[in-house]
Amino acid sequence: MTADAFSPVKIIVPCGSLGSGVREEEIEYGLAKGAMAIASDAGSTDSGAAYLATGKSKNSRGAVKRDLTILMKAHAKAGIPVIVGTSGQAGGDLNVNWTRDILLEVVKELGISPRIALLYSEQNKAEVKALNAGGRIKPLPPLGALEDETVESCDHIVALMGVEPYIAALEQGADVILGGRSTDPAVLASFPIWKGAGWGAAWHAGKIGECGVQCSVNPTLGSGVLLTVGRDGFEVEPLSERNTCTPYSVSAHMLYENTNPYLLNEPGGQLDVNNARYEQEEDGRSVRVTGAAWNPGTYTMKLEGAGGGRYQTIMLVGIQDPDVLQDVSGFHDRFLDVLYARARQTLPPGEDDDFHISLRMYGWNAVDGADVPEGTPNPREIGVLFVATAKTQELANSIAHACNPYFFHYPAVMNKELPSYGFPFTPADIPRGQVYEFKLNHVVEVEDPLQLVRTVWVNS
Repeated sequence: MTADAFSPVKIIVPCGSLGSGVREEEIEYGLAKGAMAIASDAGSTDSGAAYLATGKSKNSRGAVKRDLTILMKAHAKAGIPVIVGTSGQAGGDLNVNWTRDILLEVVKELGISPRIALLYSEQNKAEVKALNAGGRIKPLPPLGALEDETVESCDHIVALMGVEPYIAALEQGADVILGGRSTDPAVLASFPIWKGAGWGAAWHAGKIGECGVQCSVNPTLGSGVLLTVGRDGFEVEPLSERNTCTPYSVSAHMLYENTNPYLLNEPGGQLDVNNARYEQEEDGRSVRVTGAAWNPGTYTMKLEGAGGGRYQTIMLVGIQDPDVLQDVSGFHDRFLDVLYARARQTLPPGEDDDFHISLRMYGWNAVDGADVPEGTPNPREIGVLFVATAKTQELANSIAHACNPYFFHYPAVMNKELPSYGFPFTPADIPRGQVYEFKLNHVVEVEDPLQLVRTVWVNS
């Protein structure tokens, strides 16, 4: 494409995450403005490891189908591609396939036949171990060197894609792309780069627009934004005409999930916005951004691996007992000691130390567990969450059963009548199931951006 032939590329970012609520009137606004593609993220690690480990989405099927229906209607009307990244919340193969099935249902109901590309980035454990043995995998803080045992403990492992797999699918005529785990900005940056926009401008636009309307002044007024990406910069405006973007709201988004507001590491390079300028446009709603640079480097992809661990059972009570509320921290410590002692009395030999109990004092220090400063006023009430963690669900249940009478009646003052704390459920013990955790926080160096990606075409 020659410089004279290039014109800025307009991208609809309909929402921060597919399933969170696309608005039809905003899509219509973007189409009327000349949008050439629709691109949206569909997940992240924000909600924890369970969604990768189990292959499930935190969004309901109905919500994702609703949003996809609106987007596919727009595709049918305007003939523009729809690009989705980190499909099904975690971007593993099961997550992608779940989204694929919804998409196929939608296109059948609409009577359309788009060319669909599925980009899978889930990794085979043997391949990961081979790459590690070859010195291609490095840890990110705070983890150390990757061990084969850690790889084996993962239920699913994904590599975060950059723009190149999306561009390759677009080159081959994809109308719809459902991507596996990807960096959020890559999903948005891919189409502009494919059309000839500047790499610095496109990556910067992708970072600012990754959460849709969150880069605006009032994120409650709408869901998405329109990105107009050129050679040297981009413009961003809310898709809702009631909302606005300002230099402050736009530039602030460089700090979202990023410790450095000027540098952003992505597959194949680093985005540098040290010289970026953010200027309010005359319409008062949009912001013009220039000056970002893309510095190519070694091509690395972040690895995320998740797996199941131990099992938990929980119980919950509410307490308004004034004796407890006068000394919440002291009560917590005494209470926990008694519960541990009770559990150990009832467990078989050899299992009486292989478990964990915690008490979360909501209304006091449940969120951070830190010591409460002296002089802190007594709360009006507290909620106490009991969590037993053990190697099997049966054992976690047994611990909860053993502790049940103490949990509901343990007194703050021993010479008083036993209290009864308020429990909201019966039976009181709730098996929570397996605990899932992220096992990998590493990067893998690859020679080819498509090396760890599999592309599958689907006829709808």
